[in-house]
Amino acid sequence: MQITKKFIVAGAGVVTLIAGGGAAFAATATSTAAAPKVTAERAIQIAHEAVPGAWVSEADYDRRGTRPDVWEVELVKDSQRHEVDVDAATGKVTKHETGRDDHGGRDDDHGHDD
Repeated sequence: MQITKKFIVAGAGVVTLIAGGGAAFAATATSTAAAPKVTAERAIQIAHEAVPGAWVSEADYDRRGTRPDVWEVELVKDSQRHEVDVDAATGKVTKHETGRDDHGGRDDDHGHDD
């Protein structure tokens, strides 16, 4: 009987260590993800400087693991859609692609009941 009690106490200690270690790992994992130095607003300003007179249709933060994180900003000017990637740490434009805007300068979900 005494052996059973020791086993239960030891088992509860292991469960406590595992649960506590998991919480410590979760706290460490979430705190290591640093916020970008360049804000969304600043990334949009930089993208506007690259494409003057355009309007922003979308801005997304993209964590890329081993490559630098970027803000992906999509802009529309006339009939052209521009995708500008802005480095989230330095503010440098790392990519600027241009394509035809197939939506006629607007998003299909706005103003339509389907």
